[in-house]
Amino acid sequence: MHIRIATRNSELALWQAREVSRQLCKTHPDMSTELVRLTTTGDRLLQQSLAAQGGKGLFVKELEHALLENRADIAVHSIKDVPVELPSGLHMPAVLRRENPCDALVSNHYGTLDALPEHARVGTSSQRRACQLKAALPGLEIRLLRGNVGTRLTRLDQGEYDAIILAVAGLKRLGLSQRIRACLSADVVLPAIGQGAIGIECRQDDSHTESLIRPLNHGDTQACILAERAVSQALEGGCQLPIAGLAEANHERLELRALVGYPDGSRICRSRDVGSKRDPVQLGQSVAQDLLAQGADHILAALP
Repeated sequence: MHIRIATRNSELALWQAREVSRQLCKTHPDMSTELVRLTTTGDRLLQQSLAAQGGKGLFVKELEHALLENRADIAVHSIKDVPVELPSGLHMPAVLRRENPCDALVSNHYGTLDALPEHARVGTSSQRRACQLKAALPGLEIRLLRGNVGTRLTRLDQGEYDAIILAVAGLKRLGLSQRIRACLSADVVLPAIGQGAIGIECRQDDSHTESLIRPLNHGDTQACILAERAVSQALEGGCQLPIAGLAEANHERLELRALVGYPDGSRICRSRDVGSKRDPVQLGQSVAQDLLAQGADHILAALP
């Protein structure tokens, strides 16, 4: 058996693809794999915010084209980058066990958010993070920060920022846990939908490949992801909009939190509900409807 794995060419994406390869080869000892490395639109366009470029699918389109053109058998994604509507003919039957989904404060001088001075320069490319940081600490100066993890850390170390915000999962996977000064509580900064989770996409008509990757699926993580992505789908929101969501499994129940807010933090709609793990989509839709009843659609419509 041989599997071709489409992946972005960044260090973190390659780690994720190699982890999928490792798990596949452990599950199927007679399997061999190869990485099909691709550069995506999101990797090439680094001078603007992702939201200004449209946001949706900028890190996955080229990988999906490789699947549809049979240049790869599976594609490995950070689920937070994947639009809720997949191209016709593709699906995501497997989600790996989730890493810590929260955000991390990375700083060379400050150990907590509260320790940041009044006009601290905080780097992030995420409207979601900016929204919640400004709500918690209105005096912060949010500055655009793009590039891979190494590039972002270098710019911090060169003194362009007082702190930057990165995903805990990415830092841990790259062996950079020592750079984490604080894990930000989801009560302060709710993570991106799908953050910390790795998804495996394949062609719907390729039942053989699907049968090979399904053993890697982690049921609780998949249920959480389905609930979170149902919120985004109901709000018709992309991964670069100021939408956040986190579901957590507890036996047969799921607890889901979500929010929508203005990037300047001036207004945030929040919702929280509990539902059955057997119907995560219904839970996500319920939370989304509550957000819409609070005016989330007006917030999203007002964004450029």
